[in-house]
Amino acid sequence: MPLTVVTGGSRGIGAAICERLARDGHDIVVGYRTNSDAADAVVERVGAAGSHGIAVRVETSDAASVDTFFGEADAFGTVTGFVNNAAVSGPVGNLVDADVDELRAAVDVNYLGYLFCARRAIRSLVGGGAIVNISSAAATMGSPGTYVHYAGAKAAIDALTVGLAKELAGSGIRVNAVAPGIIWSEFHQDPERPSKLASTIPFGRAGRPPEIAGAVAWLLSDDASYTSGTIIRVAGGM
Repeated sequence: MPLTVVTGGSRGIGAAICERLARDGHDIVVGYRTNSDAADAVVERVGAAGSHGIAVRVETSDAASVDTFFGEADAFGTVTGFVNNAAVSGPVGNLVDADVDELRAAVDVNYLGYLFCARRAIRSLVGGGAIVNISSAAATMGSPGTYVHYAGAKAAIDALTVGLAKELAGSGIRVNAVAPGIIWSEFHQDPERPSKLASTIPFGRAGRPPEIAGAVAWLLSDDASYTSGTIIRVAGGM
């Protein structure tokens, strides 16, 4: 049975990914930062789907915490997949008004955290496997007036995906990304933002977390065995 590690797995897109993969037969390590109750609830739903799961706390911007996290995953079983998902929006508004410390904290999670986690995941995927980075449509749209720092970090994740795919091809590890658009989730500081922006989306609505989870599930499946270095945009036509 495959074992997939998911950071940011206690809510939103991450929780939907854990639940979808569990239905597809994956055992799951649910990484979370603060809400242990929410993570435990995801583990319960993983069990209800017929798979096994554990919840493990991790601070993805801390390399030592990431090492401990993957150590627990390795003890749980042989890791075959990793979903690099934990992210924060950081300060919302024009860059000129952004607090420096808040910017640094956001970049630490949204870029360094992805690097730390990918670096450690490679060591666990000793027999080959797959990494899926969760990027964003913001990487190509820029998110002016909202969070250009977040868009910049996600553009870096796209570059990381392409470069790491080439670097790891000979090791039997595939690396891809999914780039969501505007999705109904707890990510937004304004919970009604997806509704407010629906008219800017060609589909006329925001997406749902399970729609992102489906793309991740495909990239982790044998159907994607010849797919690496690809960024799948799931953004309603944006």
